[in-house]
Amino acid sequence: MASRTLSGALALAAAASVAVAVPAGTAHASPPGTKDVTAVLFEWNYASVARECTDTLGPAGYGYVQVSPPAEHVQGSQWWTSYQPVSYRIAGRLGDRAAFQNMVNTCHSAGVKVVVDTVINHMSAGAGTGTGGSSYTKYSYPGLYSSYDFDDCTSQISDYQDRWNVQHCELVGLADLDTGEEYVRKAVAGYMNDLLSLGVDGFRVDAAKHIDAGDLADIKSRLGKPSAYWKQEVIFGSGEAVQPGEYTGNGDVQEFRYAYDLKRVFTNENLAHLKNYGEGWGYLNSSVAGVFVDNHDTERNGSTLDYKDGATYTLANVFMLAWPYGAPDVNSGYEWSDPDAGPPNGGRVDACWQSGWKCQHKWPEIKSMVAFRNAARGQAVTDWWDNGGDAIAFGRGSKGYVAINHESSSLSRTYQTSLPAGTYCNVQNNTTVTVDSSGRLTAALAPHTALAVYAGRSSC
Repeated sequence: MASRTLSGALALAAAASVAVAVPAGTAHASPPGTKDVTAVLFEWNYASVARECTDTLGPAGYGYVQVSPPAEHVQGSQWWTSYQPVSYRIAGRLGDRAAFQNMVNTCHSAGVKVVVDTVINHMSAGAGTGTGGSSYTKYSYPGLYSSYDFDDCTSQISDYQDRWNVQHCELVGLADLDTGEEYVRKAVAGYMNDLLSLGVDGFRVDAAKHIDAGDLADIKSRLGKPSAYWKQEVIFGSGEAVQPGEYTGNGDVQEFRYAYDLKRVFTNENLAHLKNYGEGWGYLNSSVAGVFVDNHDTERNGSTLDYKDGATYTLANVFMLAWPYGAPDVNSGYEWSDPDAGPPNGGRVDACWQSGWKCQHKWPEIKSMVAFRNAARGQAVTDWWDNGGDAIAFGRGSKGYVAINHESSSLSRTYQTSLPAGTYCNVQNNTTVTVDSSGRLTAALAPHTALAVYAGRSSC
């Protein structure tokens, strides 16, 4: 979920990001399959997602697309209304059941699996009529939940050192479901099984930190497709009662420290420090970590880099996609000045880079690294080089090589790689470079640019 002090109380609460779980016994940070990069199309409507799967995500090699919550929710233009469900009908701002089903089918035809951001920790605040016409009041959702199905604590979470407070009280005033109850577990599993029946491949469990890991395990055990991917949102907090490692038995867990530290290193420290990034920094095991440069919450609360950071943001994404740790999410949202503002055109994307849509997943420097990652899969880091400052380079065995110049001046040098001799396309700027018979590659990099080459891509 988003930061605890989100601007617009209910907003962030709703935004709580949930992770997606992987089948018991087969949890791993990388989604099943050979393509582990997820494009997170935040607040895109389902018709737009379907088109993007065909036009961009499939051809670029993205393995997954993550879509925003589909359940009926409170009315309002703000993005966080999607995170305040009032029923489990697929009847939200972004599309009805038919549009959702068409999106899943279309993405599958393009070779892209579908992960759904799933809000199961809480329902809404307030009272009114939902986006699908359902009437509701807080603690009463006719045909689904009544006051008996919510936790006894009706005050807001106030103490993150107290496990009970974190998992039984209300996240920014939202009605907290009692996931220890048989009826609630059955209802939540019913919603997730309905999504699975439509072909969904996995879930990001929003605000998973606020649900006991055992409750989630029970819910997962009720799913008709136990192999469905799970990615759980459990934000790390030093010394807090609830820690991310508790949830790895259910599936992947989003590693927020990765994103926080990337911002610090890319803005205030030296990229040379990244030589052992990952477990060496005390993070979760790579096999159960979901990573990102930013997400919809962190780009709004300032805890990570975001699109407003320009070349620094781009290079951080290049590094993430080149570095073999965790399963990466590429956040793709829209411009905002008001952190509560909802999506342009109600979520309809007519074209990238118009009407405020940023389409980071399609930025050439980022998109090209998806194929790099797929080509280098399974290869360890080799041939590390750094200048002690903000210029680094490293290989992925005999499959790829990356150099990043985050210095303010140009860099020209010869790198030692483990690549076979030949001509390669630098996919960062579509120019060719040559590797000699000794594996050496000579290149000049302008300030704040990168080079990336990989086996199988010789021409631009």
